[in-house]
Amino acid sequence: MKIAIQHEDLVIDDQGEISGQDAGANLVKRLLRVFPGGALVGPQRVSHRDFEVVPLDQIDPDDTLLINMNVIDSVSAWRTLLAKSDSPKVMNFVWWDTTRFRDRVELAELALSCALFPTFANSERTARAIAELVGRLTVKPLAERARISGVNLGIRLERVQSRHEPKVPVVLYPAIYVSARKQPRLFIDIVTKVARKTEIQVEARLTEAHLVSDPAMELSRQRWASVGPLKPSREEYWEALSHTTAFLATAEEESYGLEYIEALLAGAVGVFPDRPWSRALLPAKYPFLYTTPGQAEDMLLRAVTDPAACRREMDESVQGSFDEWLRDHHNDDAFESAVAEHVRRWFGPVA
Repeated sequence: MKIAIQHEDLVIDDQGEISGQDAGANLVKRLLRVFPGGALVGPQRVSHRDFEVVPLDQIDPDDTLLINMNVIDSVSAWRTLLAKSDSPKVMNFVWWDTTRFRDRVELAELALSCALFPTFANSERTARAIAELVGRLTVKPLAERARISGVNLGIRLERVQSRHEPKVPVVLYPAIYVSARKQPRLFIDIVTKVARKTEIQVEARLTEAHLVSDPAMELSRQRWASVGPLKPSREEYWEALSHTTAFLATAEEESYGLEYIEALLAGAVGVFPDRPWSRALLPAKYPFLYTTPGQAEDMLLRAVTDPAACRREMDESVQGSFDEWLRDHHNDDAFESAVAEHVRRWFGPVA
């Protein structure tokens, strides 16, 4: 059995490389590592060095599993494949949190898709949310037969670079979007108050579309802030993280939180809202969880004025090395093994 991956927003550059540093692009790259020789679904057939792009209607559905990252469209994709096979193989890959859909029709479509097709999620928490949605919005016979699983994404540990402490503490905006769910204005309010008390440099690296947003423009006007595009490579991204002192998370919801784990592994002190998504990432006694903006301000001020003491508290929260705890709990080897195992279990061996 072969693998084809569908992701609607994927961009391939002139060198035949998957472009972009966003979560979707990086996940496609990871899936291609798990399934070498896999194809990508695109508008026209093109052969590149490491993969082939094939239109959906030209896939051989008798010999190919479609891993669909456009989950809400899986029924439509299945119908396209049905024209050439009595039993098309489709697997959903959910890589975002379910709150991105607000409309009842979209939520029902999502639930039905995940009830009809085996579904793998980018975290155990997202898998539970999908299962709850399927149970609530689909009929009992479908919900009882649903196959849903997920494992935390984790990161490639070998990419972590040695720390280089900056002269002026660097505070990272830990996202590439300034969408409402990320609560960027709360971030701006808190870091502005901290900047009045001590010298900091705030850095935000955003996707092109969000660079011209109102929150990005507001932040860029501050003398202590730098707002720019994403780093052109993962190596430069990790090099920038190695200079980061702290970050402030303000998101209402996350499906996993890859950017936060990467920054923590790079040695940054993370200040998080006390929400279920953040508790799912962190040890039970993690010391920097806030419930009010005032608490967040106090924690961030400590993080930039005495990061060494804060890192000691993070170690104490796991009664050992916080870095080792992260490496044990967020290693991408577990994720990639789980994806391969579930594909084999649900559909059979991959050629």
